[in-house]
Amino acid sequence: MQEIAAKISRFFEKIPGKTYLWIAIFIYASASSFTRKLTLIGSQHLIDGKNPISFGSVLLVGNICGLFFLIFIHRHNLQPNYFKQLSSQDWLSIIAVAFLSGALAPSVTFEAISRTMVTNVILIGRIEVPLFLVMSVWLLREKVDNWKIIGECVSFVGIIVTVSLQALWEDISSPEIFKSMGIGEILTAVGAVAFASSSIISKARLVTIPLGLFVVFKTTISTVFILFATIYIYGRSYFKDVVLSPFLWHWMLIYGAIIVALAQTLWFAGLKKSSSSHVSVASAFSPIAAILGAYIILGEVPTLAQIIGGAIIFVGIGISQISHNPLSS
Repeated sequence: MQEIAAKISRFFEKIPGKTYLWIAIFIYASASSFTRKLTLIGSQHLIDGKNPISFGSVLLVGNICGLFFLIFIHRHNLQPNYFKQLSSQDWLSIIAVAFLSGALAPSVTFEAISRTMVTNVILIGRIEVPLFLVMSVWLLREKVDNWKIIGECVSFVGIIVTVSLQALWEDISSPEIFKSMGIGEILTAVGAVAFASSSIISKARLVTIPLGLFVVFKTTISTVFILFATIYIYGRSYFKDVVLSPFLWHWMLIYGAIIVALAQTLWFAGLKKSSSSHVSVASAFSPIAAILGAYIILGEVPTLAQIIGGAIIFVGIGISQISHNPLSS
């Protein structure tokens, strides 16, 4: 049995990090649309007049279900000797990543989804990639191709064009529209900054921390953050609805297995084995995959502003594929 496990482990070790990244990106790309779809399904199965699939329940119960799968997948990395290898700096890094990518980023992104179109969340979330590249050069001293920098700048222009055109074409004469306009976009940007920062910390620390241990404890700490936030926002009585809803747990087992456990494991595995340039290339295709996901899952047709902005982003992706002359600071 141990020999079979060793062969499987060696097989996965031979898979390029880029492959892990691509699969993770495609799963993450559909996560926002899948979450919106779940909230719509939940609205048709109210419990005491409340939607069982809400912000708190998706993050909390989804993380709990995902954690069970992660512990099973990475149980070989949870031996006592692995814990002894971790320094105080390692633990602080795991806590920081847990808060940024496990609590803050999904919280603000989930709220953004409720305030603006999923496609907007997808496009504005693109600022994460240029931020990650800049941080890689500045903090990790990695070399980044000049064309990749130019391509990311063009893609960022596409984001600005998308938001600007929508603002111009909206009926901004209405005070109510003016009050709500831009909140979802701002929250999306906050989430992108948080996620980019967590990716940099993860890439730096995964050199010394075993992948399984990192992912399991990151998810555990994220769940604790979310638990306290849920109690603060909704109160303790909220858990009666959550615990007594088999409907919620049914969907969260699927959500937890695919989005929390599988995608997260693949993402950090790819992050550990890949250069920052490979990470940015894979991430660059996220908006295109996610827009398709929003259309297929939600039937959300892109607006003209989003099509124009998306086209500019696509041009930026093409430019970023040109080689060679790397930059480093």
